[in-house]
Amino acid sequence: MERVPIEEAKRRIGEPVTIAGWVSRVRDKGKIRFIVLRDVTGEIQITVKPENAAYSGISSLDLGREDVVSVEGEAVSSEIVHAGVEFIPRSVKVLNRSKRPLPFDVSGRVKAELDTRLNYRFMDFRTPRTSAIFRVQHVLLTAFRRFLTDRGYLEIQPPCIIASASEGGAELFKLPYFDREAYLAQSPQLYKQMCAISFEKVFTIVPVWRAEKFNTPTHLNEVRQMDIEQAFADDETVMGVLEETLAYMLGAVKERCQRELRVLGRDIEVPELPLRRLTYTEAVELLQGAGEEITWGDDFSKSQERTLCDLVGEAAFFIKDWPAVQKAFYAMPHEGNPDLVHAFDLIYGGIEISSGTQRIHRPDLLREQLRKKGLDPGEFTHYIESFSYGAPPHAGWSIGLERLTMVVTGMRNIRECCMFPRDRDRLVP
Repeated sequence: MERVPIEEAKRRIGEPVTIAGWVSRVRDKGKIRFIVLRDVTGEIQITVKPENAAYSGISSLDLGREDVVSVEGEAVSSEIVHAGVEFIPRSVKVLNRSKRPLPFDVSGRVKAELDTRLNYRFMDFRTPRTSAIFRVQHVLLTAFRRFLTDRGYLEIQPPCIIASASEGGAELFKLPYFDREAYLAQSPQLYKQMCAISFEKVFTIVPVWRAEKFNTPTHLNEVRQMDIEQAFADDETVMGVLEETLAYMLGAVKERCQRELRVLGRDIEVPELPLRRLTYTEAVELLQGAGEEITWGDDFSKSQERTLCDLVGEAAFFIKDWPAVQKAFYAMPHEGNPDLVHAFDLIYGGIEISSGTQRIHRPDLLREQLRKKGLDPGEFTHYIESFSYGAPPHAGWSIGLERLTMVVTGMRNIRECCMFPRDRDRLVP
């Protein structure tokens, strides 16, 4: 008999079915045995009474939490059981037993340390809270892909092994590549640009690596980015795409993740568009007026991003027109003020979740900006050459998947929102 999900079995009252899953708990009350079985769709109580033909075999089974079992029987209506349905078994087969004791309580009723849960991540995925986090993340991903695909963007697959830094700096992981040295990509930036100047509108979902020695609740050394790049566009054009994409993703979570949001105690509000656009200079002046120590040209700290959110009074807003010193070499300078570039950050829930720029599409200006950043244009020959054969103006942005998931689910540590986090201390599992 083919196995059916527990929630489906509940609807097929009186029909012989097979269910399978993990034992959540076992309780004996007199001669009656109650087994609560769980799969990814839900839980059901299996009730074994003396009059049941399979009573002797099932009542003698030594079942522990997280044992995996298969049960043949039928669901029946019940006025006693809280769910209104219980399962009457005909047979129970143990598929695999769990080691005892468990490293932590999978029900989530007893809290466990984050490190313990990450050490046994496969088991942590079974807890209601962690399961809800990654179901929300799944909806964010599928909504991102659907929104852009429906609007004519082509999904691309840039390489993850590169010959030189994508954005400059030294925060790259080196690796041997035959008889030379290569790096893990810190960004798909250069490749999505090279695609956009031919395909016009592209997007990608890709892992990136940064060898920064951070150990904070908002940083990892491997993350997933959701990027777009668009030709015949400037920074304002793609800011409009970004706010529409975010609103669509949040709307999808609000519509499709009601159960998960209840588990997480979250209520998602989709922001009204257009989002407020604050210049970098205005943001600095707001912070200075609130007594924050910051000078023009500084980056914002995480606490200052939260303060800005309170001062602006909106859950999501843009900070645009950044100092050139704070952005990568490929950011297009303002014509009237080369100290400023056409760059923006999107602040959502008090944290930066996305950044973007209008890119430089002229080879001569690219070489000039590379030199200003202390980089050798000779190491970017293939990249620069791609703009020598009719490259249109273009712009793009990137959303950090784990960062966005963190804000949406209300988590305080980004490691909660990465299936198998990689940081300075964690390389396994």
